[in-house]
Amino acid sequence: MELSANWKKLKATLSVEAPKKTLPQQSNHETKIVKRKRPLASVSRPEKKPKTGRPSMDGDIATERINEGLSGSVEIGKYVALDCEMVGVGPQPDRESALARASIVNFNGEQVYDSFVRPKELVTDWRTPVSGISPKDMLEARSFEQVQADVSKILDGNILVGHAVRNDLDALLLGHPKRDIRDTARHPPFRKLAGGGSPRLKILAAEILGIEIQSGAHSSVQDARATMLLFRREKEAFEREHAKKWRTQNGSKSHRPRQPKKKKKKH
Repeated sequence: MELSANWKKLKATLSVEAPKKTLPQQSNHETKIVKRKRPLASVSRPEKKPKTGRPSMDGDIATERINEGLSGSVEIGKYVALDCEMVGVGPQPDRESALARASIVNFNGEQVYDSFVRPKELVTDWRTPVSGISPKDMLEARSFEQVQADVSKILDGNILVGHAVRNDLDALLLGHPKRDIRDTARHPPFRKLAGGGSPRLKILAAEILGIEIQSGAHSSVQDARATMLLFRREKEAFEREHAKKWRTQNGSKSHRPRQPKKKKKKH
C-alpha cells in the first residue's frame, strides 16, 4: 500500500499541534468500567524501547510497535483515537465477537498503546484474513482485565475519537462521557457519503483522505490513525456540532437563572 506519501502530503494541511500532557489526573468526567467493578491497575510500561520517528499513515512495522503496551516515549495529549480488532467466539462466530486487540493513537497519529488481548471465551474463528489475529499472537497477549484497566486510564479525562466507537467501548466493557466522544461514523457530512447511513471507515479514508486502508488484514493502529486524520480534517465542524449539542450544559444564557423583577411599590 502506498500510504506513507499520503501521510506526508496531508501533514501540511493537518499541522495543528496537540497539547501535550502525561497520564491524566482524576477528573469529574471519568471513563467508567461497565458491569465489572474492579480497581484500576497501573498502566504497564515497557522497560526499554527505542524511540522511533514520526509515524507514517500505513502503520509500517517501523512505527507500528505491535503489542508494546503503553509507549514510554509518546505523549498522550487531549485527543486520542481508539480502535479494536475482534475474533469470533461461540457456536455462531460470525455473530458473536470478543476483543483480541486494542490500539490507541494520539492527535498526531503516534502510537500511544497497542496490545493483543486474550479472549475469555473459546475462539472458534480467528477471522485472520480480516482481523490480522492468529493463535500465535496470544502467546504474549495481555489479559482482558489488564487491557481494560490500561485503556480506561488512558481515556480518562480525554476526548475520545473513534469510528462507531461505541462498539469498541462495548467490547472493552467501558463507558465514556458522551460529551467527550467524537465519532466519525456519526458526523453528518460523512454520513452523507453513505446516503445518510453509517459510512465505512475504508470508504471515508478513500473519499476524504485519498488513502487506502483495510486492503488486506486490518490493523487497529492503522485504523485508529485514519480515524484521527478524519477528525483532524473536520475538527472545527466536529466542535461546532458538539458545542451546539451541548450548549445548555456548557453554560448558555438559557441555562442561567433569571433574576426576579422588582415590583414597583404602589403609592
